[in-house]
Amino acid sequence: MNKQSGFTLIEIAIVLVIIGLLLGGVLKGQEMMTNAKIKRMSNDFNGIAAAIYSYRDRYSALPGDDPNANARWGGSIQSGDGDGLISGTAFSSNTTGESRQLWAHLRQSGLVAGSGSNLPNHAFGGRIGIEDTQYGINGNVICMQDVQGKIGEILDRQLDDGNGDGGELQNDTNTANYNQNTNYTVCKKL
Repeated sequence: MNKQSGFTLIEIAIVLVIIGLLLGGVLKGQEMMTNAKIKRMSNDFNGIAAAIYSYRDRYSALPGDDPNANARWGGSIQSGDGDGLISGTAFSSNTTGESRQLWAHLRQSGLVAGSGSNLPNHAFGGRIGIEDTQYGINGNVICMQDVQGKIGEILDRQLDDGNGDGGELQNDTNTANYNQNTNYTVCKKL
């Protein structure tokens, strides 16, 4: 009599349950990491605004726009024109413009980490920048590049009205709804 060897249905079922539990744990872990990154981005908007307002309280000028910055710190630090707006585009390569010198001013004053006028990155790897007007938002805005549609939509719901073309947080396409497969630049009023 030949005895066949193999797995019983119970053994196969146990293996499938274990695989399902592992897969569920991995997926839940990824979701938790994504939610933590979204929270960090939300905190970045608020933290950068707090640093800018702290600078203004301390030096009576906006960082980047501060007309006394070079006299205060010297070196490669450029002074701004003192008009109350952070001129230039958020992601400019011109490191002497107000939108880039903002970071150097904040770093010299000890309000943010990093060096020089380098743009910081947000939790999903895109750059963070500041400028004076963007996408119909009047005044200074904080912008984040390369934000996936579903992340932009969540941020917009958390920080504003959930409408991509209105309110204090808007996307670069001025469309109300976020396309899940599109990367956006999102800007929030300072």
